[in-house]
Amino acid sequence: MGQATWNSALRAMVLTAPGAALTMQERPDPVPGPGEVRIKVSACGVCRTDLHVVDGELPDIRYPVVPGHEVVGRIEAIGSGVSDLTPGMRVGVPWLGRTCGHCAYCESNQENLCDTPQFTGYTRDGGFATHLVADSRYSFPLGEDGDDVSLAPLLCAGLIGWRSLVMAGPGKRLGIYGFGAAGHIVAQVAQWQGRSVHAFTRRDDAEAQRLSRSLGAVWAGASEDTPPAALDAAIIYAPVGALVPLALRAVRKGGRVVCAGIHMSDIPSFPYSILWQERQLVSVANLTRQDGLDFLKIATEANIRTHTTAFPLARANEALAELRDGKLVGAAVLQP
Repeated sequence: MGQATWNSALRAMVLTAPGAALTMQERPDPVPGPGEVRIKVSACGVCRTDLHVVDGELPDIRYPVVPGHEVVGRIEAIGSGVSDLTPGMRVGVPWLGRTCGHCAYCESNQENLCDTPQFTGYTRDGGFATHLVADSRYSFPLGEDGDDVSLAPLLCAGLIGWRSLVMAGPGKRLGIYGFGAAGHIVAQVAQWQGRSVHAFTRRDDAEAQRLSRSLGAVWAGASEDTPPAALDAAIIYAPVGALVPLALRAVRKGGRVVCAGIHMSDIPSFPYSILWQERQLVSVANLTRQDGLDFLKIATEANIRTHTTAFPLARANEALAELRDGKLVGAAVLQP
């Protein structure tokens, strides 16, 4: 956990090998090093990226590791050099957990592409625990409005959703492929902005389609269906490469398709004709601190409401299984 030293004890759900079930372990309580804070976790969202970590689908995972990167909690202790955060503050910790600050990307306002980043719950221990140590620069003050469980999904599903929505451009007709944690948040932001949302789900996912309509979607259907009018842009949240050609066919000339996941199955070959006429295919990687500041302000202004199912920390494996099997509507959140 960063530059931490140790005292007392914490409890964490730990991943010891690819595909292994998480196991509850007791560890020394971390003491924050320079530039760090120790946070007592009150809620941690369960994200699809956590599945990619657990299943060993991401490179360079160092075991053992504590997953979880949608963390809400209160600061218990601060390390040297931290002046803008104080004990007792409620903060949120996102996926991007540390950047170098001096590579070409960091120096050009593209810290999301940092050459030597650290990621919460992947390359540094995350929030499936009672406590964690975080870089103070990537600990966002959350204020006191809203409950911890409802806020947790904003720290990744919301942040990556926001970045992907910005990258989609200002078009009015927006398609969302995969209406889970990120989709149901972005749909609310898009509607608040005056866009019309078209929700694409698995054909048999009546619950997700119902949720999308309840959040104001003007149309909901299967991913293979043709929307009633050509879309200005589409965002793909489901990690399914086969959705890319479907989304390209659904957008208008000059439209844009945004792939928002960190991992996706292979994209099948497709005819150049569905990319032609200046359609664009782009990806989203991580986030910047400015994304966090912008989105958390927007979330308040747009009165975003997350749909969550809470699980005790000890049932993290059950929450991951329900996410993997598509049984969740909205987002799962762990509570220590």
